[in-house]
Amino acid sequence: MPAELCKACEGVKKVRAGDNASKLIAADDGYARPTTKADLMSIRFSKRLFTGALIGSLTMVMVGMARAELDDDVARTVDQHIRSVLRETGGVAVAVRANGRTWFFNYGMADGSQPITSDVLFNLGSVGKVFDTSILALADQQGELDLDDPVAKYVVELQQRGDVRRITLRQLATYTSGFVLPQDHPPWPEKTFTLPEFIATLNAWTSDKDHEPGKQMVYSHAGFVLLHLALERRFGVPFHELMTQRLFKPLGLRSTTLPMASADAKLNPRGEIPEALARHAVQGYSEDGTPIGAPGNLQGYYHWLETGQMYASARDMAVFLTANLGELPDHAALQEAMRRAQQGAFPTGDGVYQALAWEVRKGDETIVDKYGGMNNASAYIGLIPERKVGVVILGNRGSMAVSEVGRRIILSLARR
Repeated sequence: MPAELCKACEGVKKVRAGDNASKLIAADDGYARPTTKADLMSIRFSKRLFTGALIGSLTMVMVGMARAELDDDVARTVDQHIRSVLRETGGVAVAVRANGRTWFFNYGMADGSQPITSDVLFNLGSVGKVFDTSILALADQQGELDLDDPVAKYVVELQQRGDVRRITLRQLATYTSGFVLPQDHPPWPEKTFTLPEFIATLNAWTSDKDHEPGKQMVYSHAGFVLLHLALERRFGVPFHELMTQRLFKPLGLRSTTLPMASADAKLNPRGEIPEALARHAVQGYSEDGTPIGAPGNLQGYYHWLETGQMYASARDMAVFLTANLGELPDHAALQEAMRRAQQGAFPTGDGVYQALAWEVRKGDETIVDKYGGMNNASAYIGLIPERKVGVVILGNRGSMAVSEVGRRIILSLARR
């Protein structure tokens, strides 16, 4: 107890019970003396408040130091691994989620003069497929369709004949339908499709021992083109509107987009990235640094609307990542659908299982991830759901080793 307080207590004068309980009497030395037990309790309470405030301040300092240490740790981890994919041309945007927090890191150039930021837009390539399966799983969860429905239930032109009638929505989403086209794998052919030509090809398709519905996993982008068509038919709206209604808008993804109808449909049959967003798109480069296409470039073999690639920023992808980790408030149904989409169902060997577009890699830590690659873009999203850790890497150059780097980052963060 401070000396002044001890001295004050010694000089307290007695007061009658009827005196004012809060009265203080001045002693000869000029100090105000507490006159009642209540006054002494008040002093003790004030001391406790002071001590509590001091402890609280020290705790805040320690928390701040811990946060700064974590910031440095995450930055070092990302920087250590990401350098291996950087070249003179192009760059990457990185979003990291861990400990309930999000970090952004940016490297290199969006084009010849502008640096990459967390708000520029990248072509997601096949990473867009995990958006597709999020709304597919949500529709199944809500009883609007069944994953085991035949695709011909919705694309009625496929009810005529052939083995395509045996293919289900689940098989399309897990690459196990058996349906694959030469356009799905190198060497890349020249032939393209209109929608009537695609339907005719589907009806003419026959299975064989290596391409049997539900029996093997063979990557098929054509299968996701068909899945888009089935979802459009089921809900009676264009695919980009369905995605906006069920995912982009609820999550507040303002810079994530699919192509919209072009004023010149003959020149741009797949549509175009909206001009307001295309202005923020990166320039894409080949592996060796040669520019390919204009910012907002769309590619593919399918020449009709709703078949082009998705574009998004690292900032929006961080929100999508957070939702897939189940950490967004007020989105329980959507996040449950995302969790279900991540469940590996079809073994593909070496501890890897195919989920709905996602791949599940089981080991000391179970990684759920997806890679997307174009000749002018590379994208990766990966997470360890049990650890609530994840990373997004978006690059504007083809053939970047973002999957390997992404897995190293999230494993390093999970083992801290």
